[in-house]
Amino acid sequence: MGVGLSQRLVPDELWSPVAPLLPPFASRPQGGGTAPVDERAVFTAVVYVLTSGCAWRHLPETFGVSPATAHRRFSAWTKDGLWRRLHQVVLDELGARGEVDWTSAIVDAASVRAKRGSLTGRNPVDRGKRGSKLHVLSDAQGLPLTLGVPGANVHDSQALLPLVLGIPAIRSRRGPRRRRPGRLRADKAYHSAERLKWLRERGIVPRISRPGIESSERLGRHRWKIERSISWLFGYRRLTVRYERKGSHFLAFLGLAAALTCYKKLAKLTT
Repeated sequence: MGVGLSQRLVPDELWSPVAPLLPPFASRPQGGGTAPVDERAVFTAVVYVLTSGCAWRHLPETFGVSPATAHRRFSAWTKDGLWRRLHQVVLDELGARGEVDWTSAIVDAASVRAKRGSLTGRNPVDRGKRGSKLHVLSDAQGLPLTLGVPGANVHDSQALLPLVLGIPAIRSRRGPRRRRPGRLRADKAYHSAERLKWLRERGIVPRISRPGIESSERLGRHRWKIERSISWLFGYRRLTVRYERKGSHFLAFLGLAAALTCYKKLAKLTT
């Protein structure tokens, strides 16, 4: 069961771009320290935790790595920026194939309950219960490009600029890398005169509903694409309720989920 499950979670085609991104093992000159482990087994264990939503201590023995080792390596990879780099590599491959649609970007958010930790706040639409908010910026077809995680009590408009600034420079089929969409679509929660001006100054046409004038339905036929993206991300059960004490760890799981979501589209193109 372990081998079959591991191959389904991390097939060779996924491991191929991951392996070069991992920091090399460095032994201590004075001896001692952490012994080298099977990096693929650790990565597979992390993907299992993200997919199943299980606690680290319930990690099955079939992966051949202890829960403590898997969690420790996950923390180290998070500090090293592995998940962001993996997302970038997959987006670059999609961009080189012309699969990133830059005609517009779409922004939306969803709330998740949080048991504890940083980047949380009282959710005004959930009886003041502690929670985080998951912000996603996608391309015109719903491919997740950037993500953000503030507290549930932080206004959506404050997330807009970091999301746009966080769009990575992605390879194109021809010409230089690109990071600027033609339009930006969002509902009225992201509206702000200052932010509309900021977008126009950068050559991005804002398509954001105006409070009191237009319904959030202005997103119209584009809304389902970003809602589908968020649904894809929530398909990874570790994201449905936040248990991570550190906000950086929850953001790491979110980044890995985005990378895997983009990889699945890439896998379909190569089959």
